[in-house]
Amino acid sequence: MELGLSGRLTRASIASPLTPLLLIASVLVGLLALSVLPREEEPQISVPMVDILVSANGVKAEDAVELVTEPLEDIVKGIDDVEHVYSQSMDDRVVVTARFFVGTSADAAILRVHEEIRANMSQIPLGIPEPLIVGRGISDVAILTLTLSPRAGLPPELAARWDDNALLDVGEELLHELIKVENVGLTYIAGGRADQIRVEPDPERLSLYGVTLNQLVEKIENANRSFLIGAIRERNDQLPVIAGQTLSGVPDIGLLMVTTRDGRPVYFKDVADIVVGAAPLEHQAWHMEPAADGELEIVPAVTLAIAKREGANAVDVADELLERLEIVREGLVPDEVAVHVTRNYGETAKEKADELLFHLGIATVSLSLIHISEPTRLRR
Repeated sequence: MELGLSGRLTRASIASPLTPLLLIASVLVGLLALSVLPREEEPQISVPMVDILVSANGVKAEDAVELVTEPLEDIVKGIDDVEHVYSQSMDDRVVVTARFFVGTSADAAILRVHEEIRANMSQIPLGIPEPLIVGRGISDVAILTLTLSPRAGLPPELAARWDDNALLDVGEELLHELIKVENVGLTYIAGGRADQIRVEPDPERLSLYGVTLNQLVEKIENANRSFLIGAIRERNDQLPVIAGQTLSGVPDIGLLMVTTRDGRPVYFKDVADIVVGAAPLEHQAWHMEPAADGELEIVPAVTLAIAKREGANAVDVADELLERLEIVREGLVPDEVAVHVTRNYGETAKEKADELLFHLGIATVSLSLIHISEPTRLRR
C-alpha cells in the first residue's frame, strides 16, 4: 500500500528510538506546567470596568442627568477602546461606568479615563467636585468568604450580646491578620455596624435657645481640627507648632459652645444628645442554619470577603488563608462566635481542574495504547 506524507511520518516516528524519549519528555514538561499553572474559578480575561463616582449635593436626579450624567457620558464615549457606557443618576450623586474591550490593560484604561476627565472638567458645572475614579476587574472577585455569626445553640441572653456591631469588631481584627497571607488582593467586610459618636440635635431645644443647625455643624467641624503651622527652635532643638486640637471624647463635644443671636452662650449638651454606640441600623446581614429542633435559625452575621492578586493560584491562596485562620482563631475569635466558609473558589477550582486532568489522562492513556498497537498493523 502506498503511504502518503502523514503515513510516512507516522511510520518513521514509530520506528525511531527517539519517540519514547520524546513522549517521556512531553509528559514531564506537562507535569511541570501543571505544577506552576495557576488554577482559577473565574476566567482570567482582562475586561476592565471603570466607575466614575460624582457627588452632586443638592441636585435632583432629573437635573443631574442633564448637568452631570450626559456630559460625562459624552466624555467617556470618546475614549479609545471603550465598548459600552452605563450610567445611574440619583439625587445628590451620579455613577457612570465605562466598560472597555476584552484585552485592554486595566492600568491603561484607568489612566485614559483620568486624563480625559481632567482635560474636560470645564464641561462639568461649577460646584461639582472632581469625580472619584475606581477601576474594577476580574481580580476583585472574592475567592474566599468567611461569615461570622453567633454559634448555634447559645442561650438567648448570650446570643443577644453578639449583634452585628460586636461581630464587626471581631471581623476587623480577624481580617487584619488574614491579609498578611501572601498574594491577598482586595478585601472588604459585608454587613455589620461600626462604632461611632453621634451628635443628635433636638429641634425643640434648638428653637428654645435660638440656635440653628448650621451653627452646630460649623462649630463641630472647626473644633475637631488641628494642623501644623511651623516650627520653633530652642536649645539646638526643633519643636513643631500645631494650631487647634481634635476632640477626644464625649465630654469635649458636650462642652463645645455656640453663641446665640442675643449673645447667650449655649453648650452642645444643652441642645443635642451625644450618643456613643453602633451606627443606626440601615442594613443588616443574616446567617441561616438548621437548629437542634430542625427549624432554621436566623442570626446576625458579617462576612469577610478576600480576593487574590492577579496571576496568583486561587487554590494556594485559599488554602493558606484557611491555615492562617486556624492559627489565629483561638486568640481572635471568641468561643461564642462561629466562622463559616461560605465561598471557597480555591476548592471548586481544584475540583474542576482535577476533573479536567482526569479526562485528559484517560485520553492520553487511550492514545498511548493505540500507539503501542499500531506498529503491528503497519508491519502487516
